[in-house]
Amino acid sequence: MENVATHEDWKACFAELAPGLVLFARQFVRSVADAEDIAQEAFVRFWRQQHSIQNRALLFATVRSCALDLLRRDSRRARREAEVVADSEQVVAPQFESGSESQQQLAAAVDRLPAEQREVLVMKIWNELTFADIAEVLGISQNTAASRYRYALAALKKGLVTHE
Repeated sequence: MENVATHEDWKACFAELAPGLVLFARQFVRSVADAEDIAQEAFVRFWRQQHSIQNRALLFATVRSCALDLLRRDSRRARREAEVVADSEQVVAPQFESGSESQQQLAAAVDRLPAEQREVLVMKIWNELTFADIAEVLGISQNTAASRYRYALAALKKGLVTHE
């Protein structure tokens, strides 16, 4: 007859091995929460495959596999997000009519602003969003949005005064 592990055996095994699995997973990721998720996912994956509870090496290999999967997934997500940000930066820039010299100077001054100040300025002036709306969109506080706006205006004023 096969040596089949019971539900209680699996619970005891997880309780015994979880700290070591989390510590091992922590070598791959920055946060303890991610390491805990990896250890849990690996243990569930191991259990679903009905591997022997005694095969500790395979369990640790499963943790490593789950950690590498998470890293690849995060890497792909970061790459996609960077592409979206790069695409949106091209779209966010305000368009000025190429008429007067003062408009061209303003456009150049806006282009010289740091990205976080420029996006707040564009949302506030050209899209008439409130600081609360801007804060929600960017995931920052209203005070931070207002500060970035003030810094942008000060930089524009300084940049335009020096060009006159």
